[in-house]
Amino acid sequence: MSPVEAAAAAYPGGWKPNTGSSVPLFEQLRLNIIERADDGSLAPGTRLPAVRSLAAELGVAPHTVARAYKELEAAGVVATRGRNGTVVCPRDEAWDSLSAAAADFAAAARAQGASFAEAVQLLAAAYDRH
Repeated sequence: MSPVEAAAAAYPGGWKPNTGSSVPLFEQLRLNIIERADDGSLAPGTRLPAVRSLAAELGVAPHTVARAYKELEAAGVVATRGRNGTVVCPRDEAWDSLSAAAADFAAAARAQGASFAEAVQLLAAAYDRH
């Protein structure tokens, strides 16, 4: 099995980044991995493809995948274990609650016609007030 085939097997679903979106590619990937971890399609302990393999599969630059993985690691969604790769971390109850609140906010913002950037601005302002 080629590295690209291995990446596709480890990262199923046929998801591809939307190059026409105003959302940066690394952010699209980061959000997709979070969504898949939340819905269980990426179970805790699932090893994600290597940066270069996933970049080749998705048709993006390796630094795009590396940045997404780095931000996911900082958020505790994944853990990088050197030569053992990057794996999905177990989720906790607080994270699940925040994820549900974020999904509700995103749905409300989208229903009101807010762009992603506007929704982020609103969230940042609310966060700073509290």
